[in-house]
Amino acid sequence: MPASSNLTLFGKTVRRLREELGYSQEELAERAGLHRNYVGGVERGERNIALDNIVKLAKALSVRSRDLFQSLP
Repeated sequence: MPASSNLTLFGKTVRRLREELGYSQEELAERAGLHRNYVGGVERGERNIALDNIVKLAKALSVRSRDLFQSLP
């Protein structure tokens, strides 16, 4: 599977979890200490996200980091 497909699947998981919590991209970004544009890029699969930022997003979403990878093969 191409890396871009993995990034897209990862981003869809982040978006789904964010929406389940009722957070806007801006609110998630603030909680994670990231920029809103960065979070948007992750959700669209445009960013090859760093491990530190995966951990930040997981904490902000109140999930384990591994939960963000649930849709990946």
